[in-house]
Amino acid sequence: MSLFEEEPSLDETPAHAPLALRMRPRTPEEFVGQEHFFGPGKLLRRTLEADRLASVIFYGPPGTGKSALAHIIALHTHAHWQMLNAAASNVREVREAISAAQERLAKHNRRTVLFVDELHRFNRAQQDVLLPDVERGTVILVAATTMNPFFAINSPLLSRSQIFEFKPLTPEQIMSLLRRAAADAERGLGKLNIDLQEEALKYLATLCDGDARRALNALELGVLSATPGPDGKVVFDLALAAESIQRKAIVYDRDDDEHYDTISAFIKSLRGSDPDAAVYWLAKMIEGGEDPRFIARRMVILASEDIGNAQPMALVLATSAMQGCEFVGMPEAQIILAEAATYLACCPKSNASYMALCKAQEDVREGRTLPVPEHLRGTGYKGAERLGHGQGYKYAHDFKGHWVDQEYIPTSKVYYEPTDIGAEKQIKERLEAWRKARQDGSSGKLSGE
Repeated sequence: MSLFEEEPSLDETPAHAPLALRMRPRTPEEFVGQEHFFGPGKLLRRTLEADRLASVIFYGPPGTGKSALAHIIALHTHAHWQMLNAAASNVREVREAISAAQERLAKHNRRTVLFVDELHRFNRAQQDVLLPDVERGTVILVAATTMNPFFAINSPLLSRSQIFEFKPLTPEQIMSLLRRAAADAERGLGKLNIDLQEEALKYLATLCDGDARRALNALELGVLSATPGPDGKVVFDLALAAESIQRKAIVYDRDDDEHYDTISAFIKSLRGSDPDAAVYWLAKMIEGGEDPRFIARRMVILASEDIGNAQPMALVLATSAMQGCEFVGMPEAQIILAEAATYLACCPKSNASYMALCKAQEDVREGRTLPVPEHLRGTGYKGAERLGHGQGYKYAHDFKGHWVDQEYIPTSKVYYEPTDIGAEKQIKERLEAWRKARQDGSSGKLSGE
């Protein structure tokens, strides 16, 4: 086949291909899900119908329709369709595809749609090879990735592409796909006599976590491996569905979006005082294989940042939990994490200490650096007295209440503003009493006076 001969029909799928591949949609009407950008009248749908496609990046979890939608584009565009898989391609193949696209455009005035599956597998240098021709419009890039493109794709390539985020399919959408596959005699399992029970469908649709490919593969495996009854009918019931899909695969990657999104949800649930949500996200991280030390470290941070002096024991317990996880290890460490998480979630919350630090840091960075008052300077070396360091310093323990009014910083600015919540309420009352004593001038009396 010459460079510019038409490729075999993209609509042809081998009969031995997996059910998920055989059932991939051929028209926009057959496509299920992603209504937020591919529903009737939505941006990408209009663009495809007008055959005015620009470079796009499809981003989302597996089995949500990225490759399926690319297949629909391939069937409906008048441009030449070229496909590369980043996991199996190299720079030479990318350059060859671009060179062919340039020649095709020059000789036949025909543009090329270059579909790159798993674009995140290309390193930065390989991605840079695409950039000039994407910018010039020599190729229309259609890329698919399961990783957050803002982490995995070069910024210049992102700026020249429209990003469409794919969402996991709903159980109802998965069930509609399963019913369609079971009824389709041409591409699906419709030639078989199947009793597809509703509870089995719901089970698959729930456990696949929005991954249509996984649900369809489980359906095919269960139907083809089952022994038909005396009437020749295959009963796809709950037991067969459970056996076909086996243990639920947790959608969690310690180096991908789920890692960052889940720990974010966990911390925000702790901050929001919702122990039920916190335990759920904790369970997801544990089942997904997250490092328990990472979880514990984040709880130590939260104990100071979001609880602070409202419950000072929070930091003690979080630190203890971190040490306990290191000492005990998994699986028992998960019990320690659960105790710490539920405790932190139920603690009173205050970020007053953290906000005080932020305000002070802003002044240090942007304002004039304040000098240390002479009476507070160090005196632990020979010659300090000659410099006047430490002179006039009042030792707080010599005074009533172990407190004395003196200048500790040459500014009257208040950084720490404790709340009325938890133990911090007592701190606030104590600070207010000291400030009143300073105003009344009753802070200079020695102990016993």
